[in-house]
Amino acid sequence: MEFTKITIKSWETIILLLIVSLTVTSCGSSGELPRLSTDAVILSFGDSLTRGKGAEDHQSYPALLQNLTNRKVINAGRSGEISEEGLKRLPSLLDQHAPDLLILCHGGNDILQKKDLIKMGENIRKMISLAEERNIPVVLLGVPRPGLFLSSAEIFSEIAESTGVIFIEDLIADVLSDKALKYDIAHPNQHGYEKIAKSIFTVLQDRGAI
Repeated sequence: MEFTKITIKSWETIILLLIVSLTVTSCGSSGELPRLSTDAVILSFGDSLTRGKGAEDHQSYPALLQNLTNRKVINAGRSGEISEEGLKRLPSLLDQHAPDLLILCHGGNDILQKKDLIKMGENIRKMISLAEERNIPVVLLGVPRPGLFLSSAEIFSEIAESTGVIFIEDLIADVLSDKALKYDIAHPNQHGYEKIAKSIFTVLQDRGAI
Protein backbone atom coordinates (compact mmCIF):
# COMPACT_ATOMS: atom_id res chain seq x y z
CA MET A 1 0.00 0.00 0.00
CA GLU A 2 2.84 2.37 0.78
CA PHE A 3 4.34 1.72 -2.67
CA THR A 4 0.97 2.60 -4.26
CA LYS A 5 0.81 5.91 -2.38
CA ILE A 6 4.30 6.87 -3.52
CA THR A 7 3.47 5.95 -7.11
CA ILE A 8 0.30 8.03 -7.14
CA LYS A 9 2.11 10.99 -5.63
CA SER A 10 4.86 10.63 -8.22
CA TRP A 11 2.31 10.70 -11.04
CA GLU A 12 0.72 13.81 -9.51
CA THR A 13 4.15 15.47 -9.51
CA ILE A 14 4.79 14.49 -13.12
CA ILE A 15 1.39 15.83 -14.22
CA LEU A 16 2.05 19.12 -12.39
CA LEU A 17 5.44 19.48 -14.08
CA LEU A 18 3.86 18.85 -17.47
CA ILE A 19 1.24 21.54 -16.83
CA VAL A 20 3.95 24.03 -15.81
CA SER A 21 5.99 23.12 -18.90
CA LEU A 22 3.03 23.66 -21.21
CA THR A 23 2.25 26.99 -19.55
CA VAL A 24 5.81 28.24 -20.05
CA THR A 25 5.93 27.04 -23.65
CA SER A 26 2.65 28.79 -24.45
CA CYS A 27 4.42 32.13 -23.93
CA GLY A 28 6.28 31.54 -27.19
CA SER A 29 6.00 29.32 -30.22
CA SER A 30 8.94 27.21 -29.06
CA GLY A 31 9.61 28.70 -25.66
CA GLU A 32 13.01 29.87 -26.91
CA LEU A 33 14.47 32.91 -28.65
CA PRO A 34 17.18 32.85 -31.32
CA ARG A 35 20.67 33.45 -29.96
CA LEU A 36 21.66 37.10 -30.34
CA SER A 37 25.09 37.62 -31.86
CA THR A 38 27.40 40.16 -30.28
CA ASP A 39 26.56 42.66 -33.04
CA ALA A 40 22.79 42.06 -32.79
CA VAL A 41 20.36 44.98 -32.59
CA ILE A 42 17.42 45.07 -30.18
CA LEU A 43 14.59 47.53 -30.88
CA SER A 44 12.66 48.65 -27.80
CA PHE A 45 9.41 50.08 -29.13
CA GLY A 46 6.66 51.77 -27.16
CA ASP A 47 5.50 54.94 -25.50
CA SER A 48 6.76 56.85 -22.45
CA LEU A 49 7.44 53.65 -20.50
CA THR A 50 10.03 52.83 -23.13
CA ARG A 51 11.21 56.41 -23.61
CA GLY A 52 11.95 56.52 -19.87
CA LYS A 53 9.76 59.30 -18.51
CA GLY A 54 10.63 59.85 -14.87
CA ALA A 55 14.35 59.27 -15.32
CA GLU A 56 17.35 60.49 -17.31
CA ASP A 57 17.93 59.06 -20.78
CA HIS A 58 20.78 56.84 -19.57
CA GLN A 59 18.47 55.46 -16.86
CA SER A 60 15.74 54.28 -19.24
CA TYR A 61 15.26 50.53 -19.45
CA PRO A 62 16.62 50.31 -23.04
CA ALA A 63 19.84 52.10 -22.01
CA LEU A 64 20.27 49.84 -19.01
CA LEU A 65 19.43 46.74 -21.04
CA GLN A 66 22.14 47.68 -23.53
CA ASN A 67 24.68 47.69 -20.70
CA LEU A 68 23.46 44.32 -19.43
CA THR A 69 23.34 42.54 -22.78
CA ASN A 70 26.37 44.14 -24.44
CA ARG A 71 24.15 44.43 -27.52
CA LYS A 72 22.92 47.61 -29.19
CA VAL A 73 19.47 48.53 -27.85
CA ILE A 74 17.59 51.27 -29.67
CA ASN A 75 15.17 53.33 -27.62
CA ALA A 76 12.18 53.84 -29.93
CA GLY A 77 9.80 55.08 -27.25
CA ARG A 78 7.57 58.08 -27.92
CA SER A 79 5.78 59.73 -25.00
CA GLY A 80 2.02 60.16 -25.34
CA GLU A 81 1.70 57.85 -28.33
CA ILE A 82 -1.39 55.65 -28.73
CA SER A 83 -1.26 52.26 -30.41
CA GLU A 84 -2.79 53.51 -33.68
CA GLU A 85 0.05 56.01 -34.02
CA GLY A 86 2.60 53.41 -33.01
CA LEU A 87 1.37 51.03 -35.69
CA LYS A 88 2.02 53.71 -38.33
CA ARG A 89 5.48 54.47 -36.94
CA LEU A 90 6.81 50.93 -36.53
CA PRO A 91 7.32 49.73 -40.14
CA SER A 92 9.92 52.36 -41.04
CA LEU A 93 11.86 51.63 -37.83
CA LEU A 94 11.90 47.90 -38.56
CA ASP A 95 13.14 48.59 -42.09
CA GLN A 96 15.68 51.18 -40.96
CA HIS A 97 17.27 49.22 -38.11
CA ALA A 98 16.56 45.59 -39.17
CA PRO A 99 16.57 44.51 -35.51
CA ASP A 100 17.25 40.96 -34.38
CA LEU A 101 14.67 41.30 -31.59
CA LEU A 102 11.69 43.56 -30.91
CA ILE A 103 10.69 44.37 -27.34
CA LEU A 104 7.14 45.70 -27.53
CA CYS A 105 5.53 47.71 -24.74
CA HIS A 106 2.57 49.67 -26.04
CA GLY A 107 -1.06 50.46 -25.28
CA GLY A 108 -0.67 52.31 -22.00
CA ASN A 109 -1.99 55.57 -23.41
CA ASP A 110 -4.93 53.77 -25.01
CA ILE A 111 -5.81 52.48 -21.54
CA LEU A 112 -5.32 55.85 -19.81
CA GLN A 113 -7.35 57.66 -22.50
CA LYS A 114 -10.05 54.97 -22.36
CA LYS A 115 -9.70 54.09 -26.03
CA ASP A 116 -11.31 50.99 -27.50
CA LEU A 117 -9.21 48.11 -26.11
CA ILE A 118 -10.35 45.74 -28.85
CA LYS A 119 -8.94 48.15 -31.41
CA MET A 120 -5.81 48.54 -29.32
CA GLY A 121 -5.40 44.77 -29.32
CA GLU A 122 -5.75 44.68 -33.10
CA ASN A 123 -3.08 47.35 -33.42
CA ILE A 124 -0.63 45.45 -31.23
CA ARG A 125 -1.31 42.21 -33.10
CA LYS A 126 -0.52 44.03 -36.33
CA MET A 127 2.73 45.32 -34.81
CA ILE A 128 3.67 41.74 -33.98
CA SER A 129 2.76 40.66 -37.52
CA LEU A 130 4.96 43.39 -38.99
CA ALA A 131 7.90 41.99 -37.03
CA GLU A 132 7.12 38.37 -37.85
CA GLU A 133 6.89 39.19 -41.56
CA ARG A 134 10.53 40.27 -41.25
CA ASN A 135 11.48 37.19 -39.16
CA ILE A 136 12.00 39.34 -36.07
CA PRO A 137 11.07 37.62 -32.78
CA VAL A 138 9.00 39.62 -30.31
CA VAL A 139 8.97 39.97 -26.53
CA LEU A 140 5.70 41.54 -25.36
CA LEU A 141 5.31 43.42 -22.07
CA GLY A 142 1.91 43.63 -20.43
CA VAL A 143 0.63 47.04 -19.33
CA PRO A 144 -1.75 47.41 -16.37
CA ARG A 145 -5.06 49.20 -16.06
CA PRO A 146 -5.17 51.90 -13.34
CA GLY A 147 -6.47 50.59 -10.05
CA LEU A 148 -5.68 49.75 -6.43
CA PHE A 149 -4.29 46.31 -7.25
CA LEU A 150 -2.39 46.44 -10.52
CA SER A 151 -2.14 43.60 -12.99
CA SER A 152 -1.65 43.43 -16.73
CA ALA A 153 -4.79 44.21 -18.73
CA GLU A 154 -6.33 40.93 -19.88
CA ILE A 155 -6.08 41.89 -23.55
CA PHE A 156 -2.29 41.42 -23.42
CA SER A 157 -2.47 37.80 -22.32
CA GLU A 158 -5.02 37.21 -25.08
CA ILE A 159 -2.63 38.73 -27.62
CA ALA A 160 0.26 36.62 -26.34
CA GLU A 161 -1.78 33.43 -26.43
CA SER A 162 -3.02 34.04 -29.97
CA THR A 163 0.36 35.09 -31.38
CA GLY A 164 2.69 32.82 -29.42
CA VAL A 165 5.18 35.57 -28.56
CA ILE A 166 7.29 35.59 -25.42
CA PHE A 167 5.17 37.43 -22.84
CA ILE A 168 6.31 39.16 -19.64
CA GLU A 169 2.95 39.68 -18.04
CA ASP A 170 3.10 41.61 -14.77
CA LEU A 171 6.55 43.22 -14.75
CA ILE A 172 5.24 46.76 -15.32
CA ALA A 173 2.39 46.19 -12.87
CA ASP A 174 4.79 44.94 -10.19
CA VAL A 175 7.06 47.95 -10.62
CA LEU A 176 4.18 50.44 -10.49
CA SER A 177 2.79 48.70 -7.41
CA ASP A 178 5.93 49.61 -5.46
CA LYS A 179 6.10 53.24 -4.31
CA ALA A 180 9.88 53.05 -4.09
CA LEU A 181 10.04 52.29 -7.83
CA LYS A 182 7.56 54.92 -9.09
CA TYR A 183 8.07 58.41 -10.48
CA ASP A 184 4.31 58.99 -10.77
CA ILE A 185 1.14 56.92 -11.05
CA ALA A 186 1.98 55.68 -14.55
CA HIS A 187 5.79 55.77 -14.76
CA PRO A 188 8.71 54.16 -12.93
CA ASN A 189 11.66 56.06 -11.54
CA GLN A 190 15.27 55.14 -12.27
CA HIS A 191 15.11 52.21 -9.85
CA GLY A 192 11.94 50.96 -11.51
CA TYR A 193 13.52 51.08 -14.94
CA GLU A 194 16.51 49.23 -13.54
CA LYS A 195 14.21 46.43 -12.34
CA ILE A 196 12.54 46.30 -15.77
CA ALA A 197 15.89 46.06 -17.55
CA LYS A 198 17.18 43.34 -15.23
CA SER A 199 13.96 41.34 -15.51
CA ILE A 200 13.98 41.49 -19.32
CA PHE A 201 17.65 40.51 -19.30
CA THR A 202 16.83 37.46 -17.17
CA VAL A 203 14.08 36.44 -19.60
CA LEU A 204 16.48 36.80 -22.53
CA GLN A 205 18.98 34.60 -20.72
CA ASP A 206 16.36 32.01 -19.76
CA ARG A 207 15.02 31.85 -23.33
CA GLY A 208 18.46 31.41 -24.90
CA ALA A 209 18.87 34.83 -26.51
CA ILE A 210 21.90 35.78 -24.39
